[in-house]
Amino acid sequence: MVLAEHGQSAPRRHRWWLVSISTQWALLLALALSATLFAAPVLAEGEQRRELVVLSWGGAYERAQQRALFEPFTEATGIAVRVEEYDGGIEELREAVTQGNAPWDLLDMTRSSARAACAEGLLEPLSTSILSPAPDGTSVGRDFLEGSLGRCWFTHSIFATVVAYRRDAFPGRRPTRIADLFDQQRFPGPRALQRTPAANMEWALLSYGVPRQELYRLLSTRRGLALALARIDDIDPLHWWVEGEEPVSMLAANQVVMASGYNGRFFTAMVEQNLPIEILWDGQIQEHEVWAIPRHAEGAEVARQFIGFATTTDRQTALANLIPYGPSRHSAILQVSTHPDHGVDMRLHIPTHPLNAERAVRLDDDWYASTYRRVGDYFRAALLEKEGSSVPPQRGGE
Repeated sequence: MVLAEHGQSAPRRHRWWLVSISTQWALLLALALSATLFAAPVLAEGEQRRELVVLSWGGAYERAQQRALFEPFTEATGIAVRVEEYDGGIEELREAVTQGNAPWDLLDMTRSSARAACAEGLLEPLSTSILSPAPDGTSVGRDFLEGSLGRCWFTHSIFATVVAYRRDAFPGRRPTRIADLFDQQRFPGPRALQRTPAANMEWALLSYGVPRQELYRLLSTRRGLALALARIDDIDPLHWWVEGEEPVSMLAANQVVMASGYNGRFFTAMVEQNLPIEILWDGQIQEHEVWAIPRHAEGAEVARQFIGFATTTDRQTALANLIPYGPSRHSAILQVSTHPDHGVDMRLHIPTHPLNAERAVRLDDDWYASTYRRVGDYFRAALLEKEGSSVPPQRGGE
C-alpha cells in the first residue's frame, strides 16, 4: 500500500542561442505546466494539513469509527479523514519506513504489532501531553488502564478474538468451553480459523487443560508448539480466513458451524443481520487496540491532534456504544450504556465485562513482539507442509 512517487526527469540542456524566441516561450510554458502538474503540494509556513490518512480495519469497526471519531473530528477541526484498510501486521509499514515514504499519518494497530514496530524504530514517539484528563479531573496516568500508554502507542480499546457458533447447528446442546472448538464428535461440522498463530495456539493448549498462566511458557518450547499444531491439525474440514468479514460470511452462508473472529463483528452480525449465532466467551483472547504514528508520516502533527481528540472520555464512550470494544479509560467504562440505534445494553457485550472476562486470556504481546517472526514462520511452515503450494502467504496477524 505504499504510494508511488511521481517525478520528472531533468530537462535536457539546450543551446538556447539556436532556438527561436517562440520556441523558447513554448518550452518554458510546457515546463511550467509540467511542474504544476507533478509537483507535490507544499504547505505554506504555519499552514495546517487538511487531511488525515488513517490505516484501519474496515467493516463494522470502521463504520463505528466514522460515526464516533472521524466525522466528529472533521466537524470540530475541518480536517478530512481518509481511511485505508489493511489486515494487520507490520510488513507494509516496515517497507514504507525503510523507503522513507510512509503513505499514512495514523495507524490503528494491535498492541503486539505496535510494540514490535516500536522496537524496530518504525513509529514516532508519543507524549502523554497530547491526552486530556478525565472530566472529573482525574489524571491521564490514573484514568487509563494499566499497560495502555506506551512509548510509541496509546491504547484506545480492548477487543477480543473469540469463537462464534451457529445456534441451529447443535440441537439439544451448546458449546460452553473453548475445548468444544476441537471436539467434532460432539459438535460436528466445518470450522474457520484465522491464518495466524495468535489465539489458535492458545486455544489448542487450553483444550488439553493447560492452565492459562502456563500458556506462553509452554508455547516458548518446541514441544508446546508441536502440541498446539497437532490439535489444530486434527480439525477437518478447516477453512482459513484472513479478512475480518470472512468468518461472519462463512457462518451466514452455513459454510462453517464454528469460526474464530473479532467480537465486534460478531455482535454486529447478531444485532444488525439477525444472524443466528452465539459468542463463546470461554477462552476469549483479549488484546489492546492502539493508535500509533509511522516514522516519516507527513501528517504527524495532525495525527497527534486526532489521538488527543479520539482518546477523550466522551469519544471512547461513543465508540463503545456503537461497537462492543472496552474503552481504555476508567471514566469511559463507567459511561458505556446502550446502542443508539438498537437499544442493546452494550455493557453486556464488551470483552471486559466480568461475566465475559471470567476465563479470558490476556494476549502476551511482549511474547509475540519478541517471537512473532519465529513462531509465525513455524506456524506457516507447518501449514504449507500439510496443504502444499495452494496456501497463500499470510497477510494478517502476527
